[in-house]
Amino acid sequence: MLRFKGAELRPVLAEAIAHQCRVILAKDQGVYFLSEHGERTPEGRRKLLAYAVGCNPDIDPFDDWWELAHTELGGDDFGEFFAPQEGVFARILGSEDDLELSATPTHLSLEVVPPVQGSD
Repeated sequence: MLRFKGAELRPVLAEAIAHQCRVILAKDQGVYFLSEHGERTPEGRRKLLAYAVGCNPDIDPFDDWWELAHTELGGDDFGEFFAPQEGVFARILGSEDDLELSATPTHLSLEVVPPVQGSD
């Protein structure tokens, strides 16, 4: 399972709602959610990204995040689109909760979970 901290995910969801677009779960250089449309850095990278815990190439060692992403989501890169105002995302927006993602070869499951105590 992969965990996305609600505190990092809520700004991404809010950006998608403000731009009336979808959020994307991406697996390439890490595993993260981003708004389909939104602000970019001067380098052209999307400004708001919500990485899965342990899958952020900016802070996690390559071998660690790559292995975790590969174990949980397989070897192929992908993008999966979601409506930010529906289902678990609406619950994340209105709470302090986190999101857990699990996957089988044919199905992604998203679940709202309480935040881990003592983690920021």
